[in-house]
Amino acid sequence: MTVARPAGPLGPAANAIVALLEQRTGQQLDAGRAWRIDSALQPMLRERGLTTLDELVARINDRGGSEHGLADLVVDALLNQETSFFRDAATLDTVVQAAIDMVAESPRRLRIWSAACSTGQEPLSMAMLFAEASERTGILPPEIRATDISMRALMRARAARYTQFEIQRGLPIRRMMQWFEPRDDLWEAKAELRFRLLYGQQNLIADPMPGGKFDIVLCRNVLMYLSPVTRGAVLDRIATVLRPGGLLVLGAGETVIGHTEALVPSERYRGLYRPAAH
Repeated sequence: MTVARPAGPLGPAANAIVALLEQRTGQQLDAGRAWRIDSALQPMLRERGLTTLDELVARINDRGGSEHGLADLVVDALLNQETSFFRDAATLDTVVQAAIDMVAESPRRLRIWSAACSTGQEPLSMAMLFAEASERTGILPPEIRATDISMRALMRARAARYTQFEIQRGLPIRRMMQWFEPRDDLWEAKAELRFRLLYGQQNLIADPMPGGKFDIVLCRNVLMYLSPVTRGAVLDRIATVLRPGGLLVLGAGETVIGHTEALVPSERYRGLYRPAAH
């Protein structure tokens, strides 16, 4: 597939890469984030003996070339994988309380989906919180499915190994000592925590939705990178896999309002969203 070369202030090669990112993921890279192109792709240029983005785009467009999948690697490198343990901790506490309420009203094992899970800190945080909630209340730990478009991020998530810097971002010492153990120069989540999670690759704009219905879906800090039209389409798709009475969790700066009629703010849980009544 040939990468288009739209004209613009970024230059033709950079614009081609921006177009490729949006085509594959729906994510837009505006001028304020254009610095990511050079910083993210410089290692790839050096590895391949290339000096300019024009050469990289030409190689992507070379159908007879030997580097199949180069476009995928470029897109993967440009994805924002910013995450941390217990990010927006108050929101996660609300999610756990909502889950406890759901089980109290209809006893069952819940299903939770962490969409765009990046390198795994969010689903691991949820697994820790539910393990603690299980000890307090007897709630059965939920099935937690975690997905991301980036195979590179998923490999790290499955390995559940983090640097000292990553482990200190949001993870209290008590939980670190309880759930992680040193492994070489890294910290690795213990097997009993890793085995609580199911990982899979998922493109939110193109792939089929995961099978079955979910009680809670977390899709945080993803919609902000999508165009309004794509944002609405993703929300509509997520609504199809929420159970009646289920909940959607977005990032602090995100909302469903003005983007979809399939979801509305939850009256019971501030900042969360539920399927619209029909």
